[in-house]
Amino acid sequence: MRVAVIDNTEVSSLGQVGVALREADAEIQVFRAWAGEALPDGSYHDALVVLGGEQDALADETHPYLPDLARLMRRMGQADKAVLGICLGSQLMARAWGAENRLGSAPEFGWHAIRLTEAGRADPVLSVLKHDFISFQWHRDTFTLPPGAVRLAANEAAPNQCFRMGRASYAMQFHFEASREVVEIWNRDFPATVERIRPGWLADFPRLAAESGPEADAAGLAIARAWVSLI
Repeated sequence: MRVAVIDNTEVSSLGQVGVALREADAEIQVFRAWAGEALPDGSYHDALVVLGGEQDALADETHPYLPDLARLMRRMGQADKAVLGICLGSQLMARAWGAENRLGSAPEFGWHAIRLTEAGRADPVLSVLKHDFISFQWHRDTFTLPPGAVRLAANEAAPNQCFRMGRASYAMQFHFEASREVVEIWNRDFPATVERIRPGWLADFPRLAAESGPEADAAGLAIARAWVSLI
């Protein structure tokens, strides 16, 4: 099992996805696209993971590799390979399949509830949850649903929290990969940013992590394992 991971920012983590890939003894190759490393061509790898980043999905001027990355996501999906887009990655998958990216229209931060659609309850990946769930959110942008996509999850802030294209291409707006340990790292690395987004976040974090973290961590790992099983 050979998996390409695209980093879109200097501080990123596979989190729960990394746990599931290591359990499956996957060969993981990371491409630091944000630093100018060339993207893979999609032929060697069995799966592709595209992580989040601070840029938006249309930031071609500052991140000129984004159009090629969107094309790679679509090409691997059309080849029936497993593709996973998280946060920015989900927005790029929407772009890749012809949807509209809507910038700044859906701000969310912290742990929030997400509801499964009827299709989500029957989906090979999200059906492992059995019910609506909590996951970590950190985004401002959203997207319309691409033609032919299956909408799997929603909430009030972003009605398209998750969709599937074909057999195994999944776009997940929420940070299911972000365990409490990952969020703690973000708190450490971006204290001013998180306080600006949500004043009092750092002081409230221990309580919020205790309230929502165990459920979110369990849901995230279940999703990660289910997606890896499709590779």
